[in-house]
Amino acid sequence: MRLSWGAIVLAVLLSASAFAADEWIQIFNGKDLSGWKPRGNAKWTVVDGCLVGEQNNGKVGDLFTEKEYDNFELRFTYKVAWPANSGIWFRTGYQYDILKYKNPVAFSGTLYCPGKMFITKNLDESIENRDGWNEGRVYANGEHLILWLNGKKTGECNDNTCKKGSFGIQVHSGNQFKDMKIIIKKLEIRPIEAGDKPTKPKPE
Repeated sequence: MRLSWGAIVLAVLLSASAFAADEWIQIFNGKDLSGWKPRGNAKWTVVDGCLVGEQNNGKVGDLFTEKEYDNFELRFTYKVAWPANSGIWFRTGYQYDILKYKNPVAFSGTLYCPGKMFITKNLDESIENRDGWNEGRVYANGEHLILWLNGKKTGECNDNTCKKGSFGIQVHSGNQFKDMKIIIKKLEIRPIEAGDKPTKPKPE
């Protein structure tokens, strides 16, 4: 059977599209906590295909992947029940913060590192949709780190504190954050090599 030129072109396009989609790897399966391990005292559940972290005792809790990663792009979709202090850990020791901080002023999309506090800060609160879904992105290639929130770059730096580690989700301690809730709908990565450029997100 001979295929028409149009059919061949369509097959190539569909194949290329499938290959591009396969580059992104889901690290949360939408069903359960397989591949993850909790630390601390937060409550972790899966509700309607979303990963939910919450606390009602004032104590901190984290949920980390069992696997470790070094160079990658990360994209995730989240929303929060405020007031809250949360974030997405990457390479174990960096955190894409999800918060509203007063001193120093910093909003979601800020890069936090224990011992260094905020390495980069997002000072534009209006980028985040505080009542709905948001997309966060991270590019981590060697020392080069870039963060985006809803398509807008919120930080870029070179830092070598953490070179490899797990992904994680934090529920912060503090009675002021009782009944906070972080909801993750999508969490996926694309492994990259030295020299690979970031996939720039489209503005919301």
